[in-house]
Amino acid sequence: MFSKEDAYRIKKEFWISYGTYMKLQMNAEGTRINWINYKTDVKGVYFRTDVERKFAEVSIEVSHPDPSVQLMIFEQFEEYEIVLKSYLGEDWVWTKEDYDEKGKQIATIKIRLENVSIFRESDWAQMIPFLKNHMINLDSFWCDHKESFEIFKEL
Repeated sequence: MFSKEDAYRIKKEFWISYGTYMKLQMNAEGTRINWINYKTDVKGVYFRTDVERKFAEVSIEVSHPDPSVQLMIFEQFEEYEIVLKSYLGEDWVWTKEDYDEKGKQIATIKIRLENVSIFRESDWAQMIPFLKNHMINLDSFWCDHKESFEIFKEL
């Protein structure tokens, strides 16, 4: 068991390591981006990376404040399911009614690497490439198809 301070320090070290690893990686359009806080520029659409005690995860989170717009955005992703899979190379878990850590209803599309822990530094060599590869593939999809989601920018 780790103290609060140790857990914070380990998490900070992980994200610094991941950020350093990704720093030189350009996006699909050849520009530098912040891979940890990926900006889609569409309100309510987020690309998330998460690491915990038992898993690492990459997700598309749809959490628009207007539930009807949130549903429309998720349905737009559903229209692109086959295309998205061609970029991602594998099936992700699609959940129309999911919940964030605060209990707010969101929609998610995600993939998880099980049985790894941020608190085992030996797992980082597996976790960092997992996050990198999935974020790069997600970015490639987004760069090619984000115009189909621009209708939601103003809603």
